[in-house]
Amino acid sequence: MTADARLTPLTAAQRAHFDWLDAPGLRKVVAALEKSKAESARFVGGCVRDSLFGEKPKDFDLATTLEPQAVIDALHAARLGAAPTGIDHGTVTAIVDHQGVEVTTLRADVSTDGRRATVAFTRDWAADAGRRDFTINAIYATPDGRLFDPVGGVADAGIGRVRFIGDARQRIGEDYLRILRFFRFSARFSRAFDPAGLSACAALKEGIAQLSAERIGAEMTAILALPRAAFALAAMEESDVLKKVWDGPANIGAVARLKDAAPFAAPMVGLAALYGPAGAGIASRLRLSNAEEAIRAAALQAAAAIAPGLADKAVRALIYRFGKDGFQDGAALARAFETIYGGEYARLQKIADDWRAPVLPVSGRHVLEAGIGPGPAVARILAQVEAQWIAEDFPSDARVAEILAQRCAAGG
Repeated sequence: MTADARLTPLTAAQRAHFDWLDAPGLRKVVAALEKSKAESARFVGGCVRDSLFGEKPKDFDLATTLEPQAVIDALHAARLGAAPTGIDHGTVTAIVDHQGVEVTTLRADVSTDGRRATVAFTRDWAADAGRRDFTINAIYATPDGRLFDPVGGVADAGIGRVRFIGDARQRIGEDYLRILRFFRFSARFSRAFDPAGLSACAALKEGIAQLSAERIGAEMTAILALPRAAFALAAMEESDVLKKVWDGPANIGAVARLKDAAPFAAPMVGLAALYGPAGAGIASRLRLSNAEEAIRAAALQAAAAIAPGLADKAVRALIYRFGKDGFQDGAALARAFETIYGGEYARLQKIADDWRAPVLPVSGRHVLEAGIGPGPAVARILAQVEAQWIAEDFPSDARVAEILAQRCAAGG
């Protein structure tokens, strides 16, 4: 280990959140890289940032002075897997113990157009830091527990501030997605928005139009996943950024109530709360998957079916219709829209938690065995049996057999 005045040892309090530095898999990757070149690897990004905020990292990224092919060669020499997942941008994914660790060569921007950057590889850690977005994302940790902090990210983490590196407008001009990222990270880590950053986002909001729908959709999904999503959305609305995402009336109060009732509601339920029925068409705008749009649409349908004072029997019918998850999403949305209030919401959730929807104990085979010939009548009779079974609050199998016999006798 060489002496470097720019590296600061982690304090004892900080080190308690960096226990992952000793993880065997990570140590194998570091050892492979540093066998090729000493002190060539440092952790960076979310794993360092989250640890400084006292959170448990979800994934790990390494920055290195080695160029991509040298990274691949070093990993293979150590008998570790290497996948060129983003090799044009300097990223190789190391595969160790069936897990991936992204290893990216230090980079410096050559040119940018607001959507993508042309980069050159470098061995300058400070140059690599300078091309990143926020100070808290440009802190490097050496494998032996020292921090390299060229842009003041540690101090910002200490006071919970999300601040652009250098000139905010310049950072945004390099990639307009940083506007949305600013609101997301501020909602995660800050109690207030950095004024310079907020002003720059408002001034450059038209640049959002240059971004792909997929990138916007992914960032909005990440914002809506946050417990403090309403905090971000309110600032986005005030700065007219939200209109650049979807030009519809936004119900931020509904999002706040949703997060109060169900802090970890699925992002698509948050999207349903934000725009309600006026969000029809937003799936295309944000390039949502079919599964994501199904969650949003089902939550709205379930919420529309929920009214104050529903009898337990009616609640069970709705749980059967929408499924437990769909019903609970709808109940949370009904609370967000103030169709129902706290006590009623708690009652509906308890019923959903305590009751398991049964499976209709008869099928088309039973209809055929009762003497009904193949054809449309089979599906029609089965639907009639199911409807009566639900109306009678899911009676016993013996009662379902009686209903089936009656319907078959009547010919459907």
